[in-house]
Amino acid sequence: MLICGCGNRSQTTQNDQRPRVLATFTILADLARNVAGDRLRVSSIVKEGSEVHGYQPTPSDIERSVGADLLIENGLGLELWARRFTMAAGNIPTLTISQGMEPLLIGEDSYAGKPNPHAWMSPRRAMDYVDQLREAFIRLDPKGAEYYSNNAEIYKKQLQVLDYELRLAVKTIPPQHRILVSCEGAFTYLATDYGLEEAYLWPVNAESRITPKRMARLINTVRDRAVPAVFCESTVSDKAQREVASVTNARFGGTFFVDSISEPNGPAPTLLDLQRHNVRLIREGLTAPGERS
Repeated sequence: MLICGCGNRSQTTQNDQRPRVLATFTILADLARNVAGDRLRVSSIVKEGSEVHGYQPTPSDIERSVGADLLIENGLGLELWARRFTMAAGNIPTLTISQGMEPLLIGEDSYAGKPNPHAWMSPRRAMDYVDQLREAFIRLDPKGAEYYSNNAEIYKKQLQVLDYELRLAVKTIPPQHRILVSCEGAFTYLATDYGLEEAYLWPVNAESRITPKRMARLINTVRDRAVPAVFCESTVSDKAQREVASVTNARFGGTFFVDSISEPNGPAPTLLDLQRHNVRLIREGLTAPGERS
């Protein structure tokens, strides 16, 4: 017999006395759930597939957030809307998860000199995020200290495995092809930590105008370096990047997940799945079939 508790869903939520944690977007929510386990209620403000940089919170977002015990934001200029949101929702205590991290800076265009916010894209940096979450959750719920610490160590070991897989994957790419071309400059931390170069159409999605200068610069890079494949991210249009591929005879290598995980039945329902999906595309796109081990 199929039993459905659908009618009691709101009552169950009301009776749930666990501390309530909000994350600004789905990547942080996934990280938080891995550390929080079942002791905290974790949800994301921005839904799967939505763009986080310029997100406009809705009245229902604010209504659902009132009374939350903690808000987790990335910082580094990613969620410029978050301060207004927390004030509207009642000044929720906030963890800026990138605090204490030495950011990598954007090197060109109007964002030159500003921090690149996408530190979670490097498994090595994501381990720092996990440490921040562990300490924040212990402050929020001291009785769960051992539980959060154990969860954090388990998840960091999974990130260490991912770090190893990523380094092995990069070694299979011919050195002359180790240049990662995307729509957004979201791979700076990953490229820096794993021996890749990076080129892109715009520095961050908050400033994603495709100017003739940007387009020409990327086309020249792809041609001059004989880049075999270019990519784009799931939360933006790939039309311009497909044009780059067409003009330069490069392949369009597929769609990365960066600022959002996918829906549960998609290719990137968790951060670990997201990274493995992206790494597979990078490896397949930047190596010829005969070069793959």
